[in-house]
Amino acid sequence: MGFKFEKLLIWQKSMDLAEEIHKLTKKFPKEEIYNLTSQMNRAVDSIALNIAEGSIIQTNPEQHRFLGYSIRSIAEVVTCLHKAKRRGYITDEEFDKNYKDFQDLMNMTVGFKNKIS
Repeated sequence: MGFKFEKLLIWQKSMDLAEEIHKLTKKFPKEEIYNLTSQMNRAVDSIALNIAEGSIIQTNPEQHRFLGYSIRSIAEVVTCLHKAKRRGYITDEEFDKNYKDFQDLMNMTVGFKNKIS
């Protein structure tokens, strides 16, 4: 792997989780394609994109800013998971698994952000 961000576990995990969410949202009703499906997919993709963009910056304030964007996108995905569960688009098991995965990613990302302070 040639780029610094490709070695980061938070980037690797965010890439994997994005693919899981894309698979999950394919099951959503067609009327959600421009709403919840689109919002959730954009938010989950934003996590890895911001980790990557922040990793090439040499100043801590800028790195923190992009990691902050990733953290906010994680919170957005979790909120979308709640909406999908409330609307009956995902099962309790799907919700629980994804919720835990994103909770883990949130903890890892916050820890990484604190480490580079």
